[in-house]
Amino acid sequence: MIPLIQSKESREKLLHHYIRYLEVEHHASPYTVRNYIHDLRHFLEFLNSGNVATLEEVDHHLLRRYIASLLEQGFEKASVARKLSALRSFYRYLMQENIISSNPMVAVSSPKLEKRLPSFLSNDEVSRLLEAPNTATPQGQRDKAILELLYASGLRVSEIVKLDLGNVDLEAREIRVWGKGSKERMVLMGQPAASALNHYIREGRRQLLGKSRSEALFINRYGKRLSERSLQKAISRYALGAGLDKRVFPHMLRHSFATHLLDGGADLRVVQELLGHANLSSTQVYTHVTQSQARRVYLSAHPRARKEESLTPNGQEVVGDGTETREKLKEYE
Repeated sequence: MIPLIQSKESREKLLHHYIRYLEVEHHASPYTVRNYIHDLRHFLEFLNSGNVATLEEVDHHLLRRYIASLLEQGFEKASVARKLSALRSFYRYLMQENIISSNPMVAVSSPKLEKRLPSFLSNDEVSRLLEAPNTATPQGQRDKAILELLYASGLRVSEIVKLDLGNVDLEAREIRVWGKGSKERMVLMGQPAASALNHYIREGRRQLLGKSRSEALFINRYGKRLSERSLQKAISRYALGAGLDKRVFPHMLRHSFATHLLDGGADLRVVQELLGHANLSSTQVYTHVTQSQARRVYLSAHPRARKEESLTPNGQEVVGDGTETREKLKEYE
């Protein structure tokens, strides 16, 4: 039976079953589930406003109108692509459950996006950030351990807040992690991270825990598991205190971990394993970062790379890397 979607109750019931599908069959993270459901509610409200009674009525023409409405509302290409990704997953579920007889998403393409290179910190910026917490306080000891661990292991923020005490082997300097799709992997940490973590576990964590009981590795002042949001706020605060003139977020330390490893000559597949990437292509983006960084260093440091001489039709010298000049000369062809 094709569910009606005109009532809020029927829409929520459908989404409830889809959430269970994401969690049980795809082991989707809470973050992924939250984003998908937000995007799907937006889509279902669009259908409801157009008096669409059932999902069987949706075809590629209606989907194109939906995309057009998103663009008219000012959504960026990346946001439209994310919403379409949510719809593709949703329609695969509908087909799998035989809720609909055909999938209109097969006729819809996502917009082409410009590849954005990951932002990362320099070695000096990382050092300043890691020294920012006040380790005379239990919160500072905790945050010092978190920052050291994020940079030393390349963990995602969602992974680090889920860690329990039993996941950590300080002697071997290893941590057992469950990443995306509940896939288990082992990550490593250096001596500075191990020392900071040991200091926090022996002192700061005990003070924060008080009389509470928790297996969580990183806890807040109430003895409860630290949230992603609290960690994000703390890192932004430390970046500001360290005088970093850029927006710093937890994932930037993961980017820095991968970029600095490759800069140091690490094998790409080793970095892939440490990051927990299912596909090598996800890791290869960091090679573009290192190449881009190498180009900037070369252009700024090599005496014969800083300017290129070129002549305009009137014989004037133009200084630059040549790209802008060549584009301007096309006006004279």
